[in-house]
This record gives sequence, C-alpha cells and structure tokens, in this order.
Amino acid sequence: MSQHTSPTLTRAPVPVRKMLHILRDPAIYTSIGAIAAIVGFGTWYYYFNKRPTQVLHKQIAKQFKLIAKTPISHNTDIYRFQLPHKDDVLGLLIGQHVTLVANINGKEVSRSYTPITSDEEKGYFELIIKTYPDGVLTQYLSNMKVGETIGVRGPKGGFIYTPNMVREIGMVAGGTGITPMLQIIRAILRNPNDKTKIKLIFGNVTKDDILLEKELEQLAKKRPDRLKVYHVLNKAPDNNWNQGVGFITKQILEEQLPKPANDIKILVCGPPPLVKAVTAATTELGFDAPRTVSKLDDQVFKF
Repeated sequence: MSQHTSPTLTRAPVPVRKMLHILRDPAIYTSIGAIAAIVGFGTWYYYFNKRPTQVLHKQIAKQFKLIAKTPISHNTDIYRFQLPHKDDVLGLLIGQHVTLVANINGKEVSRSYTPITSDEEKGYFELIIKTYPDGVLTQYLSNMKVGETIGVRGPKGGFIYTPNMVREIGMVAGGTGITPMLQIIRAILRNPNDKTKIKLIFGNVTKDDILLEKELEQLAKKRPDRLKVYHVLNKAPDNNWNQGVGFITKQILEEQLPKPANDIKILVCGPPPLVKAVTAATTELGFDAPRTVSKLDDQVFKF
C-alpha cells in the first residue's frame, strides 16, 4: 500500500513536522485543550473580579470603617469611610444620597447625607458633616475615632442627574446643603460631553463658614463659561465684600439665577427656613411650584 502524506507537512521544515506529529497525539491534544480552558477561565475570573463592586443595600445597614476625619471649619469635617475592597464603589447615581445609622443609648438614630465623592473614586467615600450642639447623630460622629464603624444603607433620593438633562441649572444652597450641589457640579464639569451651565448661590453665616470655598473658586476659575458662584453671607467680612449680605432674597434669586424656561431646573438644599423661602420666591418669579416631596420632573427640586 502506498502511504499518503500531506503536501503541507512534507514541505514543512523538520522541526515543524515533528511538532505536528506530536500534536496529533490525542492525549497531548486533550491536555492542551484543558490548559487553554483553565487559562481562559482564569483570565475571565481575574477581570470579572477587578470590576468595581457596589456595596450598598437599600434596606440593610452595612458597617463601614472610618479611616480619616479632616476638619474644614470650626464645626464641620470631611469623614472618609473605607469600602470592603480597594476597587469597590459606593454605587450611587449622581444626585442620590445614603443614610447613616447608629444605635445611640439603645435607640436607632439615622440621618441622610450626600457623598461628595462619586464612583470615580474607588475604595472609599466621603461625607461632609456639620456637628450641631443638639445633634444626636452628629455628636456621635464627632466622637468617632478612626477605625470605628457606622451603619450605612442606600442609595436613596428622587433626583438622578443625567448629562445635558437641561440647558442650565440654578442652585441655591445653605451650609452643608452644598454637598449634593458639589457632587453634581463635579460630574458636569468632568464630562467633556456635558454642556450644562450652572449658577450657584451659596448662603452662609460668615466667610469662615463657607465650605470648600477654594475648590469652588478653582472650579469657577477653570470653567468661567460653565460655572458661576455667588456667595451670600449674614455678616460681611469687611467693607471690600462685593457679594450678597443678609438673607437670600427674591431680588438676589432674580438677579443670579437663570430665567424661567422649559430647559431650566432649580435645585435647592439647606435648612428648612431657607428651602421654604427660596421655593416661595421662585414660584413668584415664574418657576413651577414644587410638590411637597419633589420628583425628578419638578422644575424646582428640593433635596
């Protein structure tokens, strides 16, 4: 009988012909397939586990460790909490918030806060919290030591920001009410495809009470075409102060906010008296009156 040999194999160099003969061995072929499958699974497992993991639960308060506390004013700090793994993210959409939960003197106490960080930062999240003399939870937080934990659940909130949802946003914030505004401002300005313009009115008692003033100044200076910030203080620091003094009035709102239109949205966050006064004034200025509990499609949204 004549033996038929593949023309390709006959013309191949001797080392190649030997390798092809070896690969025809069923045992070796099966082993190579098994190794390829293991390598493929390992690669999938590695990249799957590198994906950021969302760590919150809406109903169950999970414990997170305090890893840093940075004072930014005489009564306000930035609290940094560690996530379980370095690549984990909090999993909040822009505009949402979380609820801190603690057992204090046998009672569960909870308060909602908006992180100033986003899923751009992995492995931790940060909250700005003002300590009040009669604030049960804020006093508890103020006394927390690095390494201790607190319960957190979420996400919560009826406002979810999406790029270019409106042409321009007017923001009115008082004190720590700046936190959801800052979260949204950062998201807008870091997205080159988001063309939304922002006008922020920020009310405080004194100049020393202005939280993250330098960051706001830098953002406004870097993008003057996109962000304008107007401060209103109860007490002017000196005679050279050229911005607002006193309360945030209807006149200030009319001068500093964008004019009412279908592609304009107003966001308000701060102490209840400020929110009540501002929403009454915006209604008088021609904006749609907000519902008691704000919904995403409200023209004036109260956090």
